[in-house]
Amino acid sequence: MNLLGMIGGTSWHSTIEYYRLLNELVGEEIGSEQNPPLLLYSLNVKLMRENDPEKIKNSYLEIAQKLENSGAKAIIICANTPHLVFDFVQAKINIPILHIADAIAKEAKQKGFKKLGLLGTKPTMTREFLQGRLAEEHQIETLIPAEDFIEETHRFISKELTQGKFTDTAKNFYLEQMQLLKERGAEAIILGCTELPMLIKETDTEIPLLDTTKLHAQMATEFILKDY
Repeated sequence: MNLLGMIGGTSWHSTIEYYRLLNELVGEEIGSEQNPPLLLYSLNVKLMRENDPEKIKNSYLEIAQKLENSGAKAIIICANTPHLVFDFVQAKINIPILHIADAIAKEAKQKGFKKLGLLGTKPTMTREFLQGRLAEEHQIETLIPAEDFIEETHRFISKELTQGKFTDTAKNFYLEQMQLLKERGAEAIILGCTELPMLIKETDTEIPLLDTTKLHAQMATEFILKDY
């Protein structure tokens, strides 16, 4: 099996989900008597909260280089928002970073979705590292909540979900946003924060959901086992 480097810590709740899913998905393929080789670097989430773009980019590069030098054959960033460093870091290392947008696109194409609603942090919704890649690499259009709701969408994630607080108020807010996105033409909703699938389940809505955590873990599982 190929050794996978994992960059986690934003938040540790979602990092646990990644670790669990990778072990479960690999076990489904090769049996539960084995588990995948994983190399995890869990950073301090304070890095992201400082909101210093240069410091964030260079910290992720340093971590990625450590994982590469330790033998990792690929890297997975265990969250959506930190993919904002993808272009900067990927150009400076010699192993692939498995991009979460590519995992989303694979599932969307299989199900025939061409227009997706996107919920996540403010950077994930408003910057181009996810929307741009989906559009340019995969010809998939994304819709985000109306401007009046952007800050509240971000606040629930940064102040509650990433700290392990999952409330009915937050759940109802996101379900309402999903319905509004559907009314604007979204064929499915990207749960573009790794904590959102912990809050919203498929049984909570009739709108198709794209769980980025699970889809990303499936992509990583394929990489781990591709030479097995």
